[in-house]
This record gives sequence, C-alpha cells and structure tokens, in this order.
Amino acid sequence: MDEQREAVRAMQDYISEHIGEDISIEDLSEVSNFSPWYARRLFLKYLDMTPAVYIRRLKLSKSALRLRDEKITVLDVALDMGFQSVDGYQRAFRKEFGCNPKEYSTSPVPVWLFTPTLIIDEERKGNNMSEIRNVFIQVIEKPARKVIIKRGIKATEYFSYCKEVGCDVWGLLTSIKSISGEPVCLWLPKELRKPVTNEYVQGVEVETDYNGVIPEGFEVIELPAAKYLLFRGEPFAEEDYVAAINEIWDAEKKYNPEFIGYEWDDSNPRIQLEPKGERGYIELVPVKEK
Repeated sequence: MDEQREAVRAMQDYISEHIGEDISIEDLSEVSNFSPWYARRLFLKYLDMTPAVYIRRLKLSKSALRLRDEKITVLDVALDMGFQSVDGYQRAFRKEFGCNPKEYSTSPVPVWLFTPTLIIDEERKGNNMSEIRNVFIQVIEKPARKVIIKRGIKATEYFSYCKEVGCDVWGLLTSIKSISGEPVCLWLPKELRKPVTNEYVQGVEVETDYNGVIPEGFEVIELPAAKYLLFRGEPFAEEDYVAAINEIWDAEKKYNPEFIGYEWDDSNPRIQLEPKGERGYIELVPVKEK
C-alpha cells in the first residue's frame, strides 16, 4: 500500500477504534505521520469528505443503532458519542436522517446509515493467501422469515450490484433490525427472480409478522424454514477479502453434502454475509435431507 493510502487507512482505523471519544485532527495527524493540514488534504482526496464530516456521520450512525437497540436516553447517547450538547446532537441527527432522535428511539424507521468505504491495499487485493488455511463447516437451521430486498437488473455479485444499485443500500438495510443481527446478500433461486431482475440482491431478514416501513423501491419476499451448510474461513487481512471469498467458493465446489446425508437445495437462496476480516468470510448454502 502506498504511503498516502496507508496514512488514510490508519486514520480510518483510529476513528473506528475511538469513535466514542473526542477525535482531533492532531490525533489523526499523529497516526498518519503527516502534518494536520496534509492529513486533512489526504482524507478529502481519497474519501471525498473531511475527517470532521466522516467522524460526525459515523457517530450519528452508531448512535442511531444504539437508540434502536438499547434502552438509552437521547441525552446519554449524545454525551457517550461526544456531542457537546443535546440540542446540537438533535439538530445533527435530524439533518442526517430526517427525523428526531427521540421519535426514532420509540419508533425506529429505516434510515440511510453511513457505511464508510475502507481504504485497502490495491496491490494485494485479489492475491491468494499462501498459507494453508482451514474452512469450518456446520449445519444450521433458519426459520421461516420475510426478507426486505432491493432488486437490480443484471447483477450477479457484489461489485456489479453496487455499480447498478448503489453501495449505500447497505446502510439503509443495517438500520432495519434483523433477526440474524445483520443484513445479508442473496443469490436468489429462479422462482424468486422476476423476468427483468437479477439473481444477486441485498436484503435484511425480519420476522414473518413484520409490519414496519418498507423503504421506497424495496420489496418483501418470504422464505420458508430451511437447513444450510455454513462455510466459514479463518480471519483475514481486509485487503485479502477477494482471496478469502475465493477460498470459500473453492470449498463449496469441492464439498459433497452426501457425506452427512444431505444434498444441495436449489429452491432456497445462497446467502453471503458481509466480509469481515476479524471473523472470517461466511456463506450459507441451502441443503435438504436426501
């Protein structure tokens, strides 16, 4: 990774680790090994926003999830996230999400959360990880559920979907409380596709009785209870995410579920979880008993 990109990534990592604190440009200057002026300039160059805007948006998105999931007052979350006053926090929250934080805490609606794009080492992206690594496989069961999805047209994987639909869809999906704890990406079976829509979609799994707001341009599909083989790789460096995905895809191609009394189930979607280096890459492949 070149010196400038490495500096920006160092600043991003520092912000993520200290998001509940008061982060100054001097702090970012220190971790980037550049002057405050140049550190700010690099941040703007690579991320199209200043560090102050990036930090504020990330704080607000983290605070929204806390208001949604925790029994916490607006005052407490504002102070915990380092805002100078409740009034300032409320104004910033409304400007970012279009609603009042108190109203949101009592009746959460889908909002466009900020999901930062991390700077990665372009030279290492896609390289194979040379050491021998394990892939862990286990059988899990998913209940009957609804999935709120956003369709595209031709996308077959993340990058084509992101180009076609937009990468910010993930932030909106993250704001909707999921029964599985996070949004998902799905490769839909033919019966769940529409004639002019694509195979790969992003969505969020919710209870079968979900009656909350469906964002404009999204729709709901229903999935039955089903068994899946969960494939999980070992933790990986973020810039090695392509290799981590290929590692799991190779394992799926080689694995024969007949060894444990199952066969592949083409009537249910294959599921991809967000690649997170600290936990390893995860996919769920549907199976049924033979």
